[in-house]
Amino acid sequence: MTLEIEQFICRSDNFGILARDTQTGETALIDAPEERAILDAVERTGWTPSMILITHHHADHVEANLALKERFGLTIVGPAGEAEKISGIDRQVREGDTISVGKSKARVIETPGHTAGHISYHFADAAIAFTADTLFALGCGRLFECTPPVMLESLKKLATLPLETAIYCGHEYTEANARFALSVDPTNSALKERAQKIRALRREGKPTLPTTLGEEMATNPFLRWHDPVIRRNLGMEDASDEDVFAEIRKRKDIS
Repeated sequence: MTLEIEQFICRSDNFGILARDTQTGETALIDAPEERAILDAVERTGWTPSMILITHHHADHVEANLALKERFGLTIVGPAGEAEKISGIDRQVREGDTISVGKSKARVIETPGHTAGHISYHFADAAIAFTADTLFALGCGRLFECTPPVMLESLKKLATLPLETAIYCGHEYTEANARFALSVDPTNSALKERAQKIRALRREGKPTLPTTLGEEMATNPFLRWHDPVIRRNLGMEDASDEDVFAEIRKRKDIS
């Protein structure tokens, strides 16, 4: 693997991530949720970040931008569509742009839905994608700035990545997401087995991430709008993909 990952909790349920290129030692932060937790991780690992790769403008993802920039002199990279809302941004990126962390390269994927300018970062050689608040383990982000069809198209993009891709997302929401997933897909044996494992991990205080795209395709209802069993459970056998996805999202919002 070309990237070494240090994942840690920030705030109450945000994930902080340090991603280190193993050949050069260059290190990037994925978002900046909380200064203290990030500084603790830097001290623990000895990995000094040279950049922050921002996914979207929400405060719990950019809160520590300026403090970390002042401390480390790092470069802040973020979505062009939200640049005016991201403090300290140095480089604006769009769909298809490439970011280098040492010799590791990430492709920028525009994944609007949670916010209008949200982006994800895919390190193909390392088989890792940082999807923040677009694709969660067993979930997807709440639609604050976009309509369901917009988020659906973003998830369809992510669903084309290789199934072995490790997915790192922005929050530890997996146990609650599993409970909801079972409400719309209760006979899915893979989902039931996964939900048991998730409960065990959380009882032990362990994280549920990373997941893989393959695991999400088999168990995440927000990637399974086409599944005939879920459609039957919803009473939407002949509905469009957009309508099925919107109904799943609506049910999650009120769950």
